[in-house]
Amino acid sequence: MASHYLKASEWSRRLLFSSFFHATAAMKRQQVHVQILPSRRCLFDEPVHIKVEGLAPRQRVELGARLVDDRGVLFTSAATYEADRSGAVDLGTSRSLGGSYTGVEPMGLFWSMQPNSPHTKLSKKDVQKPCAVDVEVFSTSDRHHVLARETNERGFMVPGVRRLPVKVGRIRGTLFVPPAEDPLPGVLELCSLGGGLQEVRGSLLANKGFVVFCLAYYKYDDLPASVTHFDLEYFEEALEFLRSRPEVKGPGVGVLSLSKSGDLALSIASFLPGVSATVCVNGCNGNTVYPLHFRDTVIPAIMVNTSKITITKSGLLEGREAVDPTAEGNEAAIIPIEKATCSFLLVASEDDRNWNSCFFAKQAFKRLKDHGKKNCEVVTYPKAGHFLEVPYMPLCSSAMHDAVGKIVGFGGDPKYHAEAQVDLWRRIEVFFKKDLNSFRTAML
Repeated sequence: MASHYLKASEWSRRLLFSSFFHATAAMKRQQVHVQILPSRRCLFDEPVHIKVEGLAPRQRVELGARLVDDRGVLFTSAATYEADRSGAVDLGTSRSLGGSYTGVEPMGLFWSMQPNSPHTKLSKKDVQKPCAVDVEVFSTSDRHHVLARETNERGFMVPGVRRLPVKVGRIRGTLFVPPAEDPLPGVLELCSLGGGLQEVRGSLLANKGFVVFCLAYYKYDDLPASVTHFDLEYFEEALEFLRSRPEVKGPGVGVLSLSKSGDLALSIASFLPGVSATVCVNGCNGNTVYPLHFRDTVIPAIMVNTSKITITKSGLLEGREAVDPTAEGNEAAIIPIEKATCSFLLVASEDDRNWNSCFFAKQAFKRLKDHGKKNCEVVTYPKAGHFLEVPYMPLCSSAMHDAVGKIVGFGGDPKYHAEAQVDLWRRIEVFFKKDLNSFRTAML
C-alpha cells in the first residue's frame, strides 16, 4: 500500500514547487509599473501624467517623489492612494487619501516636495543638466518595499538653445538664445537678492521664443561678495548689451524681476531708455535694502521700522509691516515710475510674509493712475508666498535672508502657491509677447 503514496518529503517538495510556480506566475501577471506620460523626459515647467498599473484591486499604496538638488539637499513628498478595480492609480483622476497633499492633484508629488534640511530653497545652478525626480511606489504595509520606480528627467533647455556666458566690461551673467532665423524679443532677467546668478527662469523663458539675459549683480564670478549700494549704470550697460545683440528684436526689451530686484526693475524702467515691458513680482514701489546711485543722484533705501518686525512661535522673523514707503521720511526712496514709458505687470502674493507686496503694488498702481497713466496691470494671488517662481517649483516658506542674516518666513500655502505659479508663468509669456510686439508661437 505504501508504494501507491508519495513519501511525505517528496509531497512537501512538490507542493512547495507548485506554490512557487503559481506565485511567480501571479507576479508576472500583476507586475507593478509606473508610467510617466507623454514621456519620462520633459521641461521643468511642463506637467506630466503619472499612472501606476499592476496593483491588486483596491490595494493601498504610497507614492513618493524624491529629488536631490545641486547642493545635495534631498527634497521628498509622499501620498497614499487606493487602486481602482483594475489595480491602477491614475494621478489625473485618483484622490490622495493623505500625505503631503490630499485630493486629485496630478502634479502634487512635485509641488509638495519639502527639503530634509529645514529652511532650504531648492537650488538649481546648472540648467544644462535636468533635475532627476524619482517616482516610487511603496506597499503601505512595508514602507521599505519598493514595488516600482521610474525617473522623470525635468530639463531646462530645448535642443538648439544656446547658453552663452557673458563677461563684457563690468557686466556678468548668462545669455540664452533660442534657434531662430529672425531676431526675437529680448528680456533682461534680474536675479533675486543673495542668490548670485540664477538661470532657471531665464532658460525656461528662452524656450518660449525670447532671448534672455540673466544678469548677476553681486556674489558671482569677480563681482563683489557684498555691497553697500547699487549703481544704476551697471544695469544700463546690461540693457545696452542686450539690445545690441543681433539676435534681439528691438526697439525695446522686457525686464523680469522678483523680490528685491523688483524695485531695481522699476528704477530701470523709470530712469533708463529702451524698456518696453516690466514684470515686477513681489517687489516694492520704493528703493529697498541698499541706496541706488545714478550719475549725480542717490536714491536712499527705505527705512525699516524694526519695532514692527514680528517673531513667530517657530522663531521665524516676519517683516511684512516693517517696510512702508508711505511712512514719514521715506519720500525720497519712492521710485518715480510715472516717468516710465513701458507697460507694467505688477504681481503680488497676499500671504507674502516677507513684506507687504499687495500694498506696494496698489501704491505703484495709484501713482501711475494719479499721473494719468493706464499702462499697468495688477495681479494678486491669495495664499501664495513670497517666492513666486516657475511652475512646479516647491514652495520655499522660510530661508536665510541675505540682507537680514536670519531665518525669515516667506509665507504661502503649497497648493495655492503652486496654482499661482502655473497661472503667473502663462501671464508672463502672454504679457511679454504682447508688449514686446512678438507674436511667435512657443518654441516647444
